[in-house]
Amino acid sequence: MKRNRRIHAIAALSMGIAALPLFVQADDALEHIQKKFAVAPGGQLTITSDLGSIEVGTAPGNEVIVDVQIEPRETRSSRVKEFLRDFEVDFSQNGNDVTVRADYRHGDWNFGDWFGRRINVKFIVTVPTQYNLDLKTSGGGIRVDDIKGTVRAGTSGGSLSFGNIDGPIFGKTSGGSIRLEGCNGSADVRTSGGSLHLGRVQGNVTAHTSGGGIDVAEATGIVEASTSGGSIHVSLSEQPKGNCRFSTSGGGISVALNDKIGVNVDASTSGGRVSTDFPVTVQGEIDKHHLRAEINGGGPSMVLRTSGGNIHLKRM
Repeated sequence: MKRNRRIHAIAALSMGIAALPLFVQADDALEHIQKKFAVAPGGQLTITSDLGSIEVGTAPGNEVIVDVQIEPRETRSSRVKEFLRDFEVDFSQNGNDVTVRADYRHGDWNFGDWFGRRINVKFIVTVPTQYNLDLKTSGGGIRVDDIKGTVRAGTSGGSLSFGNIDGPIFGKTSGGSIRLEGCNGSADVRTSGGSLHLGRVQGNVTAHTSGGGIDVAEATGIVEASTSGGSIHVSLSEQPKGNCRFSTSGGGISVALNDKIGVNVDASTSGGRVSTDFPVTVQGEIDKHHLRAEINGGGPSMVLRTSGGNIHLKRM
């Protein structure tokens, strides 16, 4: 049986601020708030939420559509009812920029696993194909489809997934993996608890994780990659303009290089051996655990360090 539930929404328009209580008709399975904004390409969407996942897609046209979906899984729970009463979503627009802020007013108790088991909150958003994103949530994953613009995404409790981003990307999570199909710009991705999988990056790469492996299908710039709990696999297709560094405490390192790339290699492993497909000249005693040599006449430094695996420099 359907019934009315009250969800608070505040719409702050460029002409002023007005409190608009919003009533939505929904059944016990799903409730939602939807807002539409007329914008021009090149603006920015900012979402900051105490909880919930965020999904962003694109569509031709000049409109931002934000659909906040709330799915209670235990409709009779007093805490669920409290949440539905006190969860506030504020919308605002300033020119071509749209801001969404979602807060739980009585946030003095910890959502933790309780929230995930009983309430599912999603922000499903459509923006123009050329638009900038600044997305933050404290309790869910973030997914962004193909888009042209600068993308910033951060979460404290979920994975990050990106399509092909025509612009720089900055992604950070404290509890999940990060996947990027491709990037026409620099990529800075960091996680404390998952693996990193990156496609082709037309620019520099900074990739750090404390609990997983790192894979970069292809990078054209400087690469800094470090992990405390996995292997590193990277392919460099163009001459780096600066120094590269790869380090892991719990796996091997494999770096594929274009035949014409020139670097000064400084590789060391405590629990494996160093090997290379490139001809090198070594002065002094040959040590299977260490290699200091020039490849293709030398160039920027390439430092490789691992405590628990092999290091292999191979041809692409």
